[in-house]
Amino acid sequence: MRARTGQPAGPEMARTEDVETGPTGSRFRLRILIPHGNPPAVIVYYHGGGWVLGEPADVEPLGRALARRSGCAVVLVDYRLAPEHPHPAAVDDACAALRWAAAHRAEIAGRDVPVIVAGDSAGGNLAAVAAQRARDDGAPPLALQILVYPATDCDLETRSYRAPENQLLLSRDLMIRFWDSYLPDTASRTAPTASPLRAADLSCLAPAEIITAEYDVLRDEGEAYAERLREAGVPVGLRRFEGQMHGFFTMTGLLPGSDRALDHIVERIHVRLSQRTIRTAGTPPRSRLHSPTATATTEGGHSDVR
Repeated sequence: MRARTGQPAGPEMARTEDVETGPTGSRFRLRILIPHGNPPAVIVYYHGGGWVLGEPADVEPLGRALARRSGCAVVLVDYRLAPEHPHPAAVDDACAALRWAAAHRAEIAGRDVPVIVAGDSAGGNLAAVAAQRARDDGAPPLALQILVYPATDCDLETRSYRAPENQLLLSRDLMIRFWDSYLPDTASRTAPTASPLRAADLSCLAPAEIITAEYDVLRDEGEAYAERLREAGVPVGLRRFEGQMHGFFTMTGLLPGSDRALDHIVERIHVRLSQRTIRTAGTPPRSRLHSPTATATTEGGHSDVR
């Protein structure tokens, strides 16, 4: 898959780099986008595609826009894909990429900066799993996890999965095929490395910002993950974009909803980074992002806690 026909290439960067990482025999590529100025953080971004499709080129327009608007450096991860490389290959690559970015953040940004993990759809799944692994391993510390309509559970019988109006760009039948390619053993799909919603303990994870789409088979599990994070005391924000379907976020420059969602994410990044600065100075954080309450907000701005 390549970037969509007609999609703008994205803003110019100060520099771009391609590197390889991972163990011998399992190397994979990282595409690094470094904007002008002094990046305040490094964002490690995993693309969607059901763990089966996609590459960094598909989300590079989004990555460039995210880098430009947030000022952060963005690392796009070309993780190995199923069915040739089934679970846990993508998880291993996601975690290896995060460790690499954390170890090289001073080289990427010019100084020691926070690290953020992010992804959409299957990439949101990998971002959530990588955040859990980072907590369990004690490193790297994360400033934020950004999960855009993430796949968080193997349950294909939720209300959003069964709703006829949600069978659009991503349908229940297509997700069945994706799961069958990624993890054929259905009994193993309940493991937290495949279904992060089923992790026994979600406490002490990095603050999260979660976006869902109204017409999306993954809507309910993304919002359920936000609720479980809230219950575990994790600072989390949840925003459902009404009228949008799965995939809208990556259609940068094509859909107004994508630009609005990107603006929302950039604003939350700035809030989170400013809070880290305040906390470092010893002042208690004041933003609701640090309140252990999941606030679900529709695109129109209405509170919609579930």
